[in-house]
This record gives sequence, structure tokens and C-alpha cells, in this order.
Amino acid sequence: MNIREERQNKRIKPDWLKIKVPFGKTYLNVKAVIEKNKLHTICTSGHCPNMEDCWGRGTATLMILGDICTRACKFCAVKTGKPLPADLEEPKRVAESVELLNLKHVVLTSVDRDDLEDGGAAIWADTILSIKKRTPEVTIEALIPDFKGNYVDLKTVMDSKPEVLSHNMETTRNLTPRLRSLAKYDRSLEIIKLISDYGIVSKSGIMLGIGETEKDVLQTMDDLRQVGCQVLTIGQYLQPSPNHLPVREYIKPEIFEQYRLAGIEKGFTHVESGPLVRSSYHAEKHINFK
Repeated sequence: MNIREERQNKRIKPDWLKIKVPFGKTYLNVKAVIEKNKLHTICTSGHCPNMEDCWGRGTATLMILGDICTRACKFCAVKTGKPLPADLEEPKRVAESVELLNLKHVVLTSVDRDDLEDGGAAIWADTILSIKKRTPEVTIEALIPDFKGNYVDLKTVMDSKPEVLSHNMETTRNLTPRLRSLAKYDRSLEIIKLISDYGIVSKSGIMLGIGETEKDVLQTMDDLRQVGCQVLTIGQYLQPSPNHLPVREYIKPEIFEQYRLAGIEKGFTHVESGPLVRSSYHAEKHINFK
């Protein structure tokens, strides 16, 4: 086999990435509650491969502040454009849905809202506090944007005290300009440092198969540990459409396991690493690391 043939084979979707079509009573119940309350989920907007698994277990990652992002990252399936005005009633509907779904742990995320003066921080805080008021036993992970590095906006969210506060690096330093719209590698590290220093469990995630090297991945792990990141997720990038960045390589499960072990050795308290791992995968396991 020559080099060209080997590279082509690396881009053929392997069996370990085949996923099930969503179905089942619990899945349908989650779908009904979300639709009734006019909510968005990253599960559908982001074409998550674990939707059948998560929804079937009665969990979902709720996406606030609409489903239109002001950024246009090369890897992301979420729509980009001019968002609708922020819905001030959304926090209440989210809190009601969390109660109806009888969740023990909820993951919240959002689109980037660079059109809003505070980047959506007030809605973020209101949503978290509304959930805590209505269902105080529920634990919360907030997967947040970078708020353009604005500390005041970040503190607004931190002061609402989610149990886990996550911000994804998405990729390595050298690939960041190619993949991420407006986001900066060092700014993301600074966000995670501020979260760690505040005392909330800090978490981040990266994707593989975009052209990164092993050295790049290990350096990103070191960079995250240096700013106090405690929980790390590592998954396979999957091209959501022909208009998005193509997959350079499908990483084998055993390589993901090697990265998981490397992350534990480097001091992460928990590492989820596998082809189908996404930011919120098994998120309920990530709340007790302080």
C-alpha cells in the first residue's frame, strides 16, 4: 500500500463510528418535553452521535440563547447568522423542562452571542439560578463561550455557581486559527484559569482527526493542566456537512485510550476519551472533582 492509499483508508468511516437511529419511549418523552417548551439542544443542532444513547437514558444538553450563532467555526454544525433577540422567558421554560424530565444532572450550553452587550451572560446566570430554585437537588454543568474574554461577563456566570463550568479548547494551538471563528487559544486558556481560580470544577474538550500530531495533543493537555483544568474530554471530529472541514483521519479506539491514560498521568481528575465522546458525554460523572 502506498502513502496515498493509506491516507485514503484513514478517511473511510470505520465500523466503530456507526451509530443507532434514535428511538424508544424515554427518547420520545425527552423529545416531547423539549418541543413543547420550545427549547433547543446541542444534541440536534450539533448532530451529536450520542443522541440515541443520552436521550434514551433521559438526559439531554439544553442549548440556550437560540439556535443561531454569531460565529462560523469550520467544524460546527450549528447555524450561523443574525440571531433573534434574547428570550427573557427562556430561563423559566428551561427550569420547568428540567423538572419535567426528572433530571439529576443537566448540561447547559449556548451559541455565541457576540451581538449582545454581555454575550448572554445574564441569561446564562438567570437560567442556572432558575433551575437551582425550582429543583435545588439538580446539579448543573455549564458549557460556556469565551465572552470575548470579558471577566465581568464570565463572573456573572460563575457567581450563579454551577457545579461544573466548561469551556472547550476544541483543538490544538496551531489548528485554532483554521478551525475556530474569532476564538483564540490563549484566551480560552485564560477563561479556564479564571474558572479554576474561582473554585468551580473546570472542564474542557478537544477533537481529534483534523491534522493534529501526538505532540500537539500532549502539549494541549499540558497547557490545560497548567491553568488548573480538572476534567478533559477527547473525541473524534466528524464532518457535519460537505461545507465543513473534512476529516483528515479517523483515530483508532486504542489511541484514544492511550490519550486517556496520558491525561490521568498528567493530573486530570477525569478523562473521557473515545471516538464518540463529546463534551457532555457521561457528564454526570464529572461533578465530584474538587
